Amino acid sequence: MKYQEVSGGICAPKGFAAAGVHCGIRANRTKYDLALIKAEVRCAAAGVYTTNKVCGAPIKVDRAHLADGYAQAILVNSGNANTCAANGVELAEECCRLTGEALGIPAEDVLPASTGVIGQPMTIDPFAAGIPVAAAKLAATAEGSADAATAIMTTDTHKKEYAIQFELGGKTCTVGAIGKGSGMIAPNMATMLAFYTTDAAVSPAMLQKALREVVPGTYNQMSVDLDTSTNDTLIVMASGLAGNPVVDAEGPDYDAFVEALTAIAEHMCAEHAGDGEGATHLITCEVSGAPDLKTARAVSRSVVCSNLFKAAVFGRDANWGRILCAIGYTPGDFSIDKVCVWLSSAAGEVYVCENAAYHPYSEEEAAKVLAEHDILVRVEMGLGSACAKAWGCDLTYDYVKINGDYRT
Repeated sequence: MKYQEVSGGICAPKGFAAAGVHCGIRANRTKYDLALIKAEVRCAAAGVYTTNKVCGAPIKVDRAHLADGYAQAILVNSGNANTCAANGVELAEECCRLTGEALGIPAEDVLPASTGVIGQPMTIDPFAAGIPVAAAKLAATAEGSADAATAIMTTDTHKKEYAIQFELGGKTCTVGAIGKGSGMIAPNMATMLAFYTTDAAVSPAMLQKALREVVPGTYNQMSVDLDTSTNDTLIVMASGLAGNPVVDAEGPDYDAFVEALTAIAEHMCAEHAGDGEGATHLITCEVSGAPDLKTARAVSRSVVCSNLFKAAVFGRDANWGRILCAIGYTPGDFSIDKVCVWLSSAAGEVYVCENAAYHPYSEEEAAKVLAEHDILVRVEMGLGSACAKAWGCDLTYDYVKINGDYRT
């Protein structure tokens, strides 16, 4: 599919404004900790959430507010997860009421989200102070998107946002995204926190269907540390202001929309994994020649999740045996006899494993390949035509330091 990257993040699609402010949840007054996203019109909306049995209170409110498939605003705080708090649901609902009051929309059209430390007490005071300020600061500009993307960061080292344009029903449509998350990442639904906006006209049912179609091959294929967060949330709002015929059934327009969502999701996955806590490398694993899609996804995920291989990448050690080992313990009935492996980066490519055995290569050249930030592991299984990708990062000393000091 042809698409073009554009600036503006979540404010690139028609009809969306955003803001980020400091409201007092974080002690550091220079750090934004409250983000607000608002649409000009009531939007079709869809979401997917963590499968963790311990889930943030905002998720419970989101599910209730999205029951009709529509929303108009998203409110996100960082610094406190609003999870395992006795008054969590009530606080999330009060945040929606305050947001609705500030924006002149029903509270039920506001979707809350939180990220930060689990199990900490929380009051409405910072929200009561910050929501009116954020509402007054809303801007349909690249700066508005950037401020919102910055406000939702926790251990991220940089903001994450992206936007693309594509053709749909003869109209130019745009999808924009912001996201946060560098640790506690092993999604089984979506990601840490991610918010997409689009001006494409898509019905709520097809928006939810598209989201559920995209997530398994993108966000569910990403891991930093095998920990599934309590607050994982991915929400999409579609304003319909691009003017395309409404996508309300499967067909070419639906397929084009799914392709666009997939493209932006793949980009965001690489952003998250490459910024993993303490990471010095982004690891992408591409599997081809698998007997079926399930196996292709499972194998690629096993490789990027292997702590031994992650540590080897950190040490710039082309220890392909750890890759083969990870493939071998992947669940499924398949043969490893024809597995071939290549390691590549901007510095070149080395062929390290042929038919599940050593293929002669230069350790010096391999070290140069692994010195780059972006590392690609190509696995050919020789068993069929299915393929898949997964994203991860290396395992470094700093990961332990960051999480050892996370609260203190």
